Amino acid sequence: MFSMPQDILSGRQVLVIGFGRQGQALARWLPMVGARVIVNDMRDQDTLKLQPSDWPRVQFVLGSHPEILLRGTDLICVSGGVPLDLPLIEKAREQKIAVTNDAQLFMERCPAPVIGITGSAGKTTTTTLVGEMCKVAGLTTWVGGNIGKVLLDLMVGIRPDHQVVMELSSFQLELMHTSPAVAAVLNITPNHLDRHGTMEAYMRAKAHILAFQAAGQRAVLSWDDPGSRSLETVAQGDLLWFSMREMVPDGAFMVGQRLAVAGMASPDGSPHIICEVDDLTLRGDHNLLNVLAACAIAGAAGISPEAMTEAITNFKPVPHRLETIREINGVTYVNDSIATAPERVLAALKSYEEPIVLLAGGADKKLPWDEMVALALYKSRHIIAFGKDGDIVVETAKKLTGNTKSVTRVETLEDAVMEAGQHAQAGDVVLLSPGGTSYDAYIDFADRGDHFRQLVMAL
Repeated sequence: MFSMPQDILSGRQVLVIGFGRQGQALARWLPMVGARVIVNDMRDQDTLKLQPSDWPRVQFVLGSHPEILLRGTDLICVSGGVPLDLPLIEKAREQKIAVTNDAQLFMERCPAPVIGITGSAGKTTTTTLVGEMCKVAGLTTWVGGNIGKVLLDLMVGIRPDHQVVMELSSFQLELMHTSPAVAAVLNITPNHLDRHGTMEAYMRAKAHILAFQAAGQRAVLSWDDPGSRSLETVAQGDLLWFSMREMVPDGAFMVGQRLAVAGMASPDGSPHIICEVDDLTLRGDHNLLNVLAACAIAGAAGISPEAMTEAITNFKPVPHRLETIREINGVTYVNDSIATAPERVLAALKSYEEPIVLLAGGADKKLPWDEMVALALYKSRHIIAFGKDGDIVVETAKKLTGNTKSVTRVETLEDAVMEAGQHAQAGDVVLLSPGGTSYDAYIDFADRGDHFRQLVMAL
């Protein structure tokens, strides 16, 4: 029977800062390994909808970040949304108290091989598809991390002969110093600059997924994306590529209208055709790149071409990613709430030939909007700007065209859906692809997408 030795955190005092999804997983797992746990969050008990009796082995300090919490603390675990320049964290570092997160704790202890996937866009679709490829290949597969389950919650069930497929965000990676056996960077474009401050800092965080690999482990990068490709110098393991433009010797690529793998992504090193472009269930060139990435990653992990083919042809789009909700009077309503950066809206706009009524806005991440709004003005019948920073869309349109005739400003998503009905015609696509985060009005992008679905279903 497989068993874990006593954990190094047994008997240690661990401070968990932030009681979101990751903080809650830490508060469940840490007592299981014998740690003494204190949870700290700026939010109060009512806001968190917290019942302390549900957490009998956890002490809570809410509403502030007092320095007294550092007394006797051996380790700090930070939830993803907590900024690392928080004064309490800076004081902890002055006192030489280590700071980590759930992803690093998992990587240090996971008994199974890990495939890690990051990127500015496409992480969830690619991670989910790689997981399906592993399952089709007959492997007991655990998929989680920045999506789905926090993997610490699943640790008790993971065995050495299983496979873990892990989505990793820049927030997780900036604290990590362990790299997965197979590590992929799909792309790097401006994102989360409100958190990281500069593109250089953002890229450094992403590079951590590769930087600590050992010889013989494998890294997968995009040949077509300059940001991902620039990390070739960081990669420590064997290097594979994916590309729509070049027939790369090791990885996944296009042969006419067919997808293929070769070299280290192939069981015998020779090229293998995986499927036709027409076999894909996902729309858009960005999703074609996601599928190529999944093939290169799965191939790097030893998954057969046959398993890749079966997984691809049976794959269903992940919710909130160009998800068709319904058609009403010839108008198709599409949920792309995951588009929390203008770059992702560009990909969505390029995925449709039909006239678009675009719902854009939310909360800005200090990213450039000009290119996205320019394409939206060209491809859209009308743009409806909503949310906290919807004015950015209006002002950018005015800067580009000298007027705002093609843009209507509303306050809420509900207002935007109602306004869309005034502009959409049969054959159009009403596309929720905001370009901004959801935090001005929702818990996360999924909450925003679920609300959009409810609004559309009620029409």
